[in-house]
Amino acid sequence: MVLAASQRVLARFLVLASVALVVSCGNDESGRSITVGAGDSAESVVLAEIYAGALARTGARTAVVTRLGGRADYLAALDADRVQVVGEHTGALLAHLDEHATARPPAKVAQTLSAALPEGLVVSDIADGADLRPRVVLTAAAAARGDLRSVGDLAPRCAGLTAGVAPAPGLLPRPAALDRVAGCDFASTMTFPDPAALRKALLDGQIQAGLLTGPPELAPDATDGLTELSDDDYAVRAENVLPLFRKGVLDQRQIKKLNYVAGELTTGDLAAMIRRVRDDGVVPGDVARDWLDAHAL
Repeated sequence: MVLAASQRVLARFLVLASVALVVSCGNDESGRSITVGAGDSAESVVLAEIYAGALARTGARTAVVTRLGGRADYLAALDADRVQVVGEHTGALLAHLDEHATARPPAKVAQTLSAALPEGLVVSDIADGADLRPRVVLTAAAAARGDLRSVGDLAPRCAGLTAGVAPAPGLLPRPAALDRVAGCDFASTMTFPDPAALRKALLDGQIQAGLLTGPPELAPDATDGLTELSDDDYAVRAENVLPLFRKGVLDQRQIKKLNYVAGELTTGDLAAMIRRVRDDGVVPGDVARDWLDAHAL
């Protein structure tokens, strides 16, 4: 996987995008403009454009501001009212707000997150179909040999295995503390720069298990010959997409529109949009507009 070129393409776009606010053609000329913020990742920018575009279609005046930095930075911008909406992940945001939280299934994570939010911040519906949690992978041969289909099947053997961790490129930032699998304490863990390096280490036998910190759809070529283990019990904490926004900024019609977005957004859709921006240099606003049109939003 050639990440350097992709990162340069994304960086060039983000610099341009951060120079000017992209204001929508909404019909509401009297109300306050809603500014949607984005951090430095491709996913953050794509989500910002989707939310801004969806809100614009309710008649709101919207703008997108990018290059806000990492999670602490764009949350600070939200707290200071420099932006009013940002895209987030349930599990990672919960870990940022409460490092001791133990919730793992989607509904429980969302409930615990809502309770942990600072005064003045709220969320709407999570995107149940956009599952961005890490995936545990093995070589196809190892999975077949051990009859391993799920993370639960692997758990009794974890203590004798060396695992590798690699980032899924383009996603929102993820606290390193979440790079673990409940009930599966590996003998040792190695870090790799990207999914391609993780795949090579697995196929070469350098490691026996891998944790890709996002869905394999983000790096399809790097998972050839590997098997993804199912995780119906959420040994890895849920990571669903959702909008985080300032209380009182959005009306019920606008919140309902974001809920419609949540109901339509899928892992595959989001991964494809991220790849178009990250790898192909397509303008995020165009990617978001195509998706909103395709789903009649």
